[in-house]
Amino acid sequence: MGIFAWTVAAVLASWAFNAVVHLVWRPRAITRRLRAQGVAGPDYRFFSGSLGEIKRLRGDGSGLQLDVSSHDFLPIVQPHFRRIFWGTAKHMLGQRVHGKTGTVGQNENGLVLTDSEEWKRHLKVVHPAFNMDKLKMMTVTMSDCAQSMMSEWDLELGTKGGIVEIELSRRFEELTADVISHTAFGSSYKQGKQVFLAQRELQFLAFSTFLSVQIPGFSYLLTKKNVKTWSLDKKCKTFFFAGHDTTSHLLTWTMFLLSARPEWQERLREEVETACGGTDEVPTRDMLNKLKLLHMFLLETLRLYSPVSLIQRKAGTNLELGGIKVPKGAILTIPIATIHRDKEVWGPDADEFRPERFEKGASRAAKHPNALLSFSSGPRSCIGQNFAMIEAKTVVAMILQRFSFELSPKYVHAPTDVITLCPKYGLPMIFKSLKV
Repeated sequence: MGIFAWTVAAVLASWAFNAVVHLVWRPRAITRRLRAQGVAGPDYRFFSGSLGEIKRLRGDGSGLQLDVSSHDFLPIVQPHFRRIFWGTAKHMLGQRVHGKTGTVGQNENGLVLTDSEEWKRHLKVVHPAFNMDKLKMMTVTMSDCAQSMMSEWDLELGTKGGIVEIELSRRFEELTADVISHTAFGSSYKQGKQVFLAQRELQFLAFSTFLSVQIPGFSYLLTKKNVKTWSLDKKCKTFFFAGHDTTSHLLTWTMFLLSARPEWQERLREEVETACGGTDEVPTRDMLNKLKLLHMFLLETLRLYSPVSLIQRKAGTNLELGGIKVPKGAILTIPIATIHRDKEVWGPDADEFRPERFEKGASRAAKHPNALLSFSSGPRSCIGQNFAMIEAKTVVAMILQRFSFELSPKYVHAPTDVITLCPKYGLPMIFKSLKV
């Protein structure tokens, strides 16, 4: 046998050994180690792990439709955490994960998904754009973009007898894209429309592989799907995801809850009119700081309808969480939507919409100060959370000043997640102008 043949044989033997380690020995060893510590779960299946069971449970819930008064979309989005894992994992809550890295997914060169030193470098570059002085100046841009959107609504109202149905989720996607385009890149949504369409396509591509078996090296093959992903990924930056997609869904779910609870719509409208003035006034940053009820309302919206329903971290070292020893390299999934409904953390009314729980702030709303995880927590928390909250307050305040609204009879309450949580069939709403 020649040198080349020996080389090939050695490479194949090495590949086979690594495959056995990663697909047989390591998963079974981790399963035995965790079960010995009281952490249960489904049996490991060769190559596919628990993906088959997870897909089955999600498939069972995919056709569910909820009553508008219900916020329990876990059977649709996270049925596997409720049925399989949560009972034995919840005592690990509140423990710090040392040496954690970013989530497993696309866009590995962005701030959201990078790890260790690369993440620190990105943070150093991006952080100055989100300081409070810069955000104060951005408020004007946010209100200008919102005013432009509402001017279009006024035109529609004028042509349809003062009452119009508007599909809000798409409008908010365009609005938040316009805001991030102006504030971060000095352009507009129309100028960068192709980038946002590319981001949407990349989001669906990424989600389509989320519950699929990932073969090492397969993502580098010249398949049609991989080529499209590489091409789109170059166009999609962290700013567009963090500053556009999640904020648009926060606005969407806030408007859903305001329409479903007209008493809160009136309470917030009174607060806005007192702090910001009537229909012709534009809220300033100082005015927005006075909107305490609106702030509580947004936090409760984030608790029940967090734009991101789960995050993942990789253990960079061997560590211990809640008395459970976790080996280096293990992927830890943090099911935000499930945690936000845990009655042991949030109390017996965890399933109910009650903004008053945030009256004393987010850190005192639950039994653990970091229980609200919509923007994550710790050093890897979302750098754009203040940006998102200011934008949401600006837009909601301006809508409350100018319009009354209610759910359209066409609305179907079926929250679903395509990386971010969104209404499966959109959010059609009926608008009336408050202008005299």
